[in-house]
Amino acid sequence: MRNSNSFLKFGSRQERRNIWERLAMVFSWREEGSGARQFLLSLLLLTIWETGSGQVHYSVLEEAKHGTFVGRIAQDLGLELAELVPRLFRVASKGHGDLLEVNLQNGILFVNSRIDREELCGRSLECSIHLEVIVDRPLQVFHVEVEVKDINDNAPVFRLKEQRVLIYESRLPDSLFPLEGASDEDVGLNSHLTYKLSSSEYFALDVKTNSEDNTQIGLVLKKSLDREEAPEHNLLLTATDEGKPELTGSVQLLVTVLDVNDNAPTFEQTEYEVRIFENSGNGTTVIRLNASDRDEGVNGEISYSLNSLVPTTVRDQFRIDPNTGEIVTKGNLDFEKLNLYKIRVDATDKGHPPMAGHCTVLLKVLDKNDNIPQIALTSLSLPIREDAQSGTVIALISVSDLDIGANGQVTCSLTPHVPFKLVSTFKNYYSLVLDSALDRESVSNYELVVTARDGGSPPLSATASLSVEVADVNDNAPAFAQPEYTVFVKENNPPGCHIFTVSARDADAQENARVSYSLVERRVGERALSSYVSVHAESGKVYALQPLDHEELELLQFQVSARDAGVPPLGSNVTLQVFVLDENDNAPALLPRPGAGGGGGALSELVSRSVGAGHVVAKVRAVDADSGYNAWLSFELQPAAGGARSPFRVALYTGEISTTRPLDEADPPRQRLLVLVKDHGEPALTATATVLLSLVESGQAPKASSRVLAGAAGAETALVDVNVYLIVAICAVSSLLVLTLLLYTALRCSAPPREGACGPGKPTLVCSSAVGSWSYSQQRRQRVCSGEGAPKTDLMAFSPSHPPSLVVGDMSEQQDLNDEHCAKLFKV
Repeated sequence: MRNSNSFLKFGSRQERRNIWERLAMVFSWREEGSGARQFLLSLLLLTIWETGSGQVHYSVLEEAKHGTFVGRIAQDLGLELAELVPRLFRVASKGHGDLLEVNLQNGILFVNSRIDREELCGRSLECSIHLEVIVDRPLQVFHVEVEVKDINDNAPVFRLKEQRVLIYESRLPDSLFPLEGASDEDVGLNSHLTYKLSSSEYFALDVKTNSEDNTQIGLVLKKSLDREEAPEHNLLLTATDEGKPELTGSVQLLVTVLDVNDNAPTFEQTEYEVRIFENSGNGTTVIRLNASDRDEGVNGEISYSLNSLVPTTVRDQFRIDPNTGEIVTKGNLDFEKLNLYKIRVDATDKGHPPMAGHCTVLLKVLDKNDNIPQIALTSLSLPIREDAQSGTVIALISVSDLDIGANGQVTCSLTPHVPFKLVSTFKNYYSLVLDSALDRESVSNYELVVTARDGGSPPLSATASLSVEVADVNDNAPAFAQPEYTVFVKENNPPGCHIFTVSARDADAQENARVSYSLVERRVGERALSSYVSVHAESGKVYALQPLDHEELELLQFQVSARDAGVPPLGSNVTLQVFVLDENDNAPALLPRPGAGGGGGALSELVSRSVGAGHVVAKVRAVDADSGYNAWLSFELQPAAGGARSPFRVALYTGEISTTRPLDEADPPRQRLLVLVKDHGEPALTATATVLLSLVESGQAPKASSRVLAGAAGAETALVDVNVYLIVAICAVSSLLVLTLLLYTALRCSAPPREGACGPGKPTLVCSSAVGSWSYSQQRRQRVCSGEGAPKTDLMAFSPSHPPSLVVGDMSEQQDLNDEHCAKLFKV
């Protein structure tokens, strides 16, 4: 569209200034003739007319594609297409030169690059691009306005992805909580927003729009919240514009319900009536208020203050301590001027939000009460025994007041809370009596405060302190830390050796707490307990009076008694289990050959020269009175004199002597063998056995050989089964060693004590083999001297620690066991 204006009204102020400057230049040319001046003037006027001919207006939608038609600018400006190029047709736009372009072939103005209205003009309602179209020959300037119209290309946007709203659970319904709305960079209807809230039974959305089209949104509470039921609420707020098509944006609303201080402080009374005499000094206490709050922590901390409705006349006369609730005077009170004050007091806790309780103090001003009550304590019966009966009189108290009437009426009270009470016996006379049972071990002394208060307003009072000491009685027996102790002592201890210390504690005092110790005497076998141990009466130290012998006594169980010095004395007992540990104090002892009678001499055997290698020719038998590894025996053959190689060997654990090779004529007819028998104790103890072997021809010893073979065959047959059970038993006992020890200790501890049950044990027998040793006590001894049960015999298995090669090499020898004592082992 083209606009034409008059000559005097064309263009802008700057354009008119440029034209007049051109006119001035024309009239300043004095060198030229008038004809030339007239020609130039006509040309300038024509240019002015064309320049001021008006503006062309177009409109285009933002975000239009490249090449979008805007207008036929050459035609609208009255220019011929053919003259566009010769006249140097060009378009200039300050800051926006590349947005629009003109096709010089057809004179069409089109979109050259993306146009973003929001980037170009922001939130302005009007947005246009100003173009200057310039052509030369002659020079002409045209002004073109291209209006950029908005489209709905921007969705509503919330500043935050999530809005948090904190609401106390005490907020009432219809409470409003502001929310931050969304923004839309578009204009017009494209920026008009409507809001929608997700479904909720607790919240609704409130939207208000003022006259300036400013929208305010907020959450409205529909029903009361309960933080304990739902501490958080997740809502979705959606904003929708009115463009075509509609665009939306949303934000997550996280509503956090805060716990509230839902218990207000309460006073004991809603109204207090106080009387105070006139002329009371500055700082005189009127009343000390005490409010309580069922809340805890900060919500239960109370601050006292005067109510905001309290008039100035009251504030000028009184103040209240915010921490203690004590109301005191600030100035002198004048009964004739004002005799009644109404003080409203608030007790506010420190919760969020704070809650307050209220009370009213009615203060009546009276004449001054100037006499303090007097307290007199008489007839003190101290100290008091802790077993005193309830109602026992401890002291007599009398009070007096020189005032008259209500000011002279005195009441007496006792603090703190103690097992005593005041009983009024007559006017202004009281008895301090025992109200409940005493226990000196819990509280040994009571500090009492007797308060005498008159009936004045404010009341005057006096206090007297009384210390009541509780005397001890012997009501606590000595107590040990545990009912039973286990002690381990090595045998052969020196006489008088300290083995343990018992200690008992008595909660009483002085003589009632002085503890002495003694043995609970009984018989240990045929001897008295006191012949074995003793206990120091004062220190509780337990001593062994004589060397203990593990072979005679493995366990000594007894009781120690603790008695105090009270009247009557009280006592308790503790049980001590003393285990006597074995030491290697017994050397191996050689046994005679079966059927040979007494032992101690050399062992003689006849050996036929015709026997082959591995033939058993003799056996050395030995026992050890110790137990465990101390009784585990091994056998070694001592080297022959002169270093000669012997044709015999001895089994490491069985003591069987066998040939290493067939015998020949070169072997001496008499062989003297020395066998060293050694236990596994620390240090090891040994014994030496002498074996005399006589080599004879095969026909010279048929009876001896047949007798030996018959005996060996019978023993071997009997021991085949024995060895099987023996190996199984050793493996089982070795695998369950820990469990066996635990069961053993438990059985010892659980058996009730009985007198005279420690009898002699069975004789010991050591059965040696390639896989271990089984032993009993050889001597007659006390196995377990605990005073309980019948005599016991312990069967113990030990696994040798020799290399595996030794076990394999001696398996053939193990099958030749012919020890009659091993058979007796399984008959016990």
